Amino acid sequence: MRIATWNINGIKARLELLVTWLSQEKPDIVVLQEIKSVDEGFPRAEIEALGYNVETHGQKSWNGVAILSLLPFDEVTRGLPGDDSDEQARLIEGVFSVESGAIRVCGIYLPNGNPVESEKFPYKLAWMRRLEAYVAERLLLEEPFILLGDFNLIPAPIDAHDPKAWWGDALYRPESLERFRTLSNMGMTDALRATTSEEAYTFWDFQAGAWRRNAGIRIDHLMLSPQAADRLDDVRVHKDVRGWEKPSDHVPVEGQFSF
Repeated sequence: MRIATWNINGIKARLELLVTWLSQEKPDIVVLQEIKSVDEGFPRAEIEALGYNVETHGQKSWNGVAILSLLPFDEVTRGLPGDDSDEQARLIEGVFSVESGAIRVCGIYLPNGNPVESEKFPYKLAWMRRLEAYVAERLLLEEPFILLGDFNLIPAPIDAHDPKAWWGDALYRPESLERFRTLSNMGMTDALRATTSEEAYTFWDFQAGAWRRNAGIRIDHLMLSPQAADRLDDVRVHKDVRGWEKPSDHVPVEGQFSF
């Protein structure tokens, strides 16, 4: 089974790109971030025509997440609990039946947190603490749980073309890295690093010729419960998509599993 994440950076601006990629690759489940669309405005008909079931948690102009699945949904959860005042659409989860039982796929768009001196950085850290509580509950279920999406976190120096240039940014500073390590210490496995120690970027800024210079960073991740990690076969970064016409600044990242 192929399960992927992609920060699409505007579903309406990238719909043709997405449809082309889905038609070529035919992944089983895809989680999207930054759809930048309310639920009723999401172009589901074009995606459903490819055989996908579509569930969204949208928001006007900003944020927004979605799950596209060739499998029917058994359950859908929208929003990260723990703060009733938080109206930002950043989490959606689906449960699916497979031959071996059920799998739980949770797509997230973790806050960027910049500028660090603003209220955005405390919000990022608080959101991550709420996410840790959410993950702790999911791990108690002892089932395959895949947490994937745009984490807005650079885990290690190897995950940036120029780590010194990024140090101190909300994506790469001690407070952020501590929260990411907490997820690992809870028993969640970084899927890509479980399969390779080589350089692999998932984001190239639109500015300063970042794509041409391969000045990328890895901020799109798949984190796996022990039951999901046991079924992991490989991880593929679809780097070529960044060179397509009118691309997102992120590329799809796909986990391949024996479910």
